[in-house]
Amino acid sequence: MSLLSPKILSSLPPSLHRFTRLEQSVSLRKRIHVKSPDSDTTESVSASSDGSSSSSTTSFLSFLCPLLKLFSGGDPSQERNYTLEVATSSLSTLARLPWGSRSLFENLNNQETTTLDPPKPLQLYEFEACPFCRRVREAMTELDLSTEVYPCPKGSVRHREIVRKIGGKEQFPFLVDPNTGVSIYESGDIVKYLFEQYGKGRSPSTGLLESTLFTGWVPTILRAGRGMTLWEKARLDPPSKKLELFSFENNPNARLVREALCELELPYILQNVGTGSQRTNLLVDVSGFQEVPYLIDPNTGAEIGDYKKILAYLFQTYSAAAT
Repeated sequence: MSLLSPKILSSLPPSLHRFTRLEQSVSLRKRIHVKSPDSDTTESVSASSDGSSSSSTTSFLSFLCPLLKLFSGGDPSQERNYTLEVATSSLSTLARLPWGSRSLFENLNNQETTTLDPPKPLQLYEFEACPFCRRVREAMTELDLSTEVYPCPKGSVRHREIVRKIGGKEQFPFLVDPNTGVSIYESGDIVKYLFEQYGKGRSPSTGLLESTLFTGWVPTILRAGRGMTLWEKARLDPPSKKLELFSFENNPNARLVREALCELELPYILQNVGTGSQRTNLLVDVSGFQEVPYLIDPNTGAEIGDYKKILAYLFQTYSAAAT
């Protein structure tokens, strides 16, 4: 199964269809679940600590969520002050400026790059406002990785239950890699795992792991908890096909769209297109330009490049009233 839609896949050169061999070593902190690709058996593996996120974060977010909601501007589907929206999102970008904007593979040519993604799509369970989920998305931008995103807002009617069934607890972010049979909690562990498996010998950019505790909360606060809670008028049943979003983590306009996808609990394919990304040509082929966000909805045939129009489309199309 490919993360690329047929329209995009057809534009790929043959050299990008080959896949790298996966490394076997995994350095983890608390607990991971290793699941054989050929078996339903799950084995728990213990590991050492590195001092990243913890379950106490979940408790803090539970307290912060209703507090921030008071300042979030009300119903996200209503007319917004876009000047303010873009200003707070841009300040959020400045707070995380070195991270989540650029691919570490930007200086490689196509001959050196053997793959865009692993054979089977990664699956990330997260919610947009979570600073530790943000850390993982930043790493995925650096690694030029796409992923299936399953938003898990507070009040989730679908995806949080899946996480409990797979991992045994409701904690985010949570990564499932069907290529290796590994599923992992804890953002620090996930980032290390991603770089070990898909970094081609590279390491996370300086400060990525350490900075979250200091500036990772800034976007959550500046955006007043947008992308944290399920919209009360969201459609309960998911669309039959995943939406597709071209984005990169630290783009201020794309952030607004990801918040909406989370508040609607819409699963989507995240195509990371940071500076230097190998996907830039794919984005141009599909949209005609290099700007993000760019949304493709295979359920309706909609393809939209303006973030304001994307927001209006999402809340209109995927509200309970539209069903």
